Amino acid sequence: MEIFNQLGDLFLAAVPTVIIVFLFYFFMRWSFFKPMERVLSERHKRAEGARVEAEASRAAAHEKQRVYSDTVKKARTEVFAEQEVQRRRTLEDRQSTINAARATAQSALQEAKKEIAAEVKAAEAELERSKDNLANDIAEAILAGSPAGPGSSQGKGAR
Repeated sequence: MEIFNQLGDLFLAAVPTVIIVFLFYFFMRWSFFKPMERVLSERHKRAEGARVEAEASRAAAHEKQRVYSDTVKKARTEVFAEQEVQRRRTLEDRQSTINAARATAQSALQEAKKEIAAEVKAAEAELERSKDNLANDIAEAILAGSPAGPGSSQGKGAR
């Protein structure tokens, strides 16, 4: 029984401490924990808002990057097409220059062939005219018994 009395006295002595602890809890809750919860809640809302904003910004950046890539790809395609047109035009110009040079060379070749043919005909006509004279000169030289030219063996021995 004495233990119960001591325990009762102990509980009676503890009641003011418990009341003070509860009052201190309510005071701390009112002055510290509630403002802290409000600040943390506000911070969480701001962080969530910033995260949502960052996600939207990232999505917008990805969209801009996609548009930029598409634009660059389109520009490259246009440049390549323009280069191909320029290359074809250059090849056509080169081919037309080659064809013109061939035509010029072909006409010069035909002209040269005509000139050579005319010269051959003129030489043949000259040979035809002079063949009778040459034949007469050779026949006279043989009949006269004299050498026909400076390369004969008789003319060398007489000197």
